[in-house]
Amino acid sequence: MVTTGGAGRSVDPGRSRLTHLALQVSDLDRSIEWYQRYTPLRLLKHFADDFGVSAWLADPADAACPFVLALSQFDPERDPFKYAPPAVLGPYAHLGFEMTSAAEVEAAAAMAEAEGILTYPVTRMSPPIGYICFVEDPDGNTVEFSFGQGTYPIWDEEWGTGS
Repeated sequence: MVTTGGAGRSVDPGRSRLTHLALQVSDLDRSIEWYQRYTPLRLLKHFADDFGVSAWLADPADAACPFVLALSQFDPERDPFKYAPPAVLGPYAHLGFEMTSAAEVEAAAAMAEAEGILTYPVTRMSPPIGYICFVEDPDGNTVEFSFGQGTYPIWDEEWGTGS
């Protein structure tokens, strides 16, 4: 099925691809504010249905290959997943954001430390991990900020730039 967007252009992915990660949150507005403060993600769209409210956050600069962080706050009486406790990413499972400098990692760590949510201090790890810190989001999920992780150079070395 091909869907169309503005100016009649195709808006399908073109092939199967990873498009989102969904997290259950306890306070949607608090989580949106947190991710917008700590990451390049911005609110793409709010949704509401009989189960509760949700929001999609994404990096507006990634339109060529969109990836959405889908946050959902379920009504406790209508939660379709109430049979199981909410899953939390961590301590190793995490969302990873590669920063453009070590200073950006240090700034995220300093902000998180001031808020009492720094769970792993700024550390230089062996390749390919790089310079990292771990921070906890409002629901206890682990978020990594890194520099020099090598994602882009390794991708280019192994598969080329794709351009």
